[in-house]
Amino acid sequence: MGIRDIEIFRAVMNAGSTSKAAGLLGISQPAVSQAIRRLETMADLRLFERVRSRLVPTQEALALMQDVNQFFRGFEVIEHRMRSLRSHGLGRMAIACLPALGNGFMPRVIASFDAPSRDVQISLQVMSSREVHEKVSAGQVDFGLMSDEMSMAGLEHSEFVRMPAVAVMNRHHPLAEHARIAVADLPSYPFIALNPEDSTRRRLEMQLSARDLRLKPVLETPYSHTVCEAALTGVGIGVAHPIVALDYLERGLVVKPIDVDAMFSGVLVFRPGTPLTENVKVFLRQMRMQLSLDQKAIEAAFTAAGHRAGNGGKSTGTGRTRVTR
Repeated sequence: MGIRDIEIFRAVMNAGSTSKAAGLLGISQPAVSQAIRRLETMADLRLFERVRSRLVPTQEALALMQDVNQFFRGFEVIEHRMRSLRSHGLGRMAIACLPALGNGFMPRVIASFDAPSRDVQISLQVMSSREVHEKVSAGQVDFGLMSDEMSMAGLEHSEFVRMPAVAVMNRHHPLAEHARIAVADLPSYPFIALNPEDSTRRRLEMQLSARDLRLKPVLETPYSHTVCEAALTGVGIGVAHPIVALDYLERGLVVKPIDVDAMFSGVLVFRPGTPLTENVKVFLRQMRMQLSLDQKAIEAAFTAAGHRAGNGGKSTGTGRTRVTR
């Protein structure tokens, strides 16, 4: 019993006659009749009664048709998937991302990417940079986005974003009315710090040390989101990733540029030798566009804050977006 015979049986059941089934399948009527006889012989069942030159399905044929339809629905799903692959690439995309860009930025990218219209299911895993490295190395995700604080050995990589850190505080903080925060002022207030191993914190402390200054951390955390939440509640002043701080502006967080070269970076990482699907390429382009929008929003917030403070306080620079493969 072959699949072709099953297909012919289904065509006869749906068309109601061997002649119509032959026309649908583009074969001769005798070929249809032979397939039906062959199927009945193999199954040892009578599937049709011959009544006045017509084929009338038996109860056994009707019962079999339920399973045949289920079988061909599986083929239809495969055909749909193949059409989707031709149009959009693989229908599933897996991404591993560090928290600073995974909790706010990536959902904005996903919304603009419009996965439902592309028939794409996205898996977004938010995790530490070390875990991102492991996921990409193992081939468990299409690409990753991590910080530059660990080795990129064994991975293809390119810098995605490099942006200066920002100072964050609530509106009652003594420095809230300043257009720009001087790094020399930070040790005078309770400080919300990223963990000691964080590369941005290390850069900040190196520059403070050169001025013989030290921070006074009251809280240490691995996440810029926690820094922003704590600053919003009045724990102290902190230094955070600007993309993260952007998510808190509407909640009243005060975000200011800072006169120190403490940069946050994001690096795209790929498993070597693994080609990118068309969906991934489109998604990476969408990431670049969203990054540009976020950078403009941060600059606009700085400009507005500078005007409120009585001058045009603006940030000292913006990150550059670069994605190459």
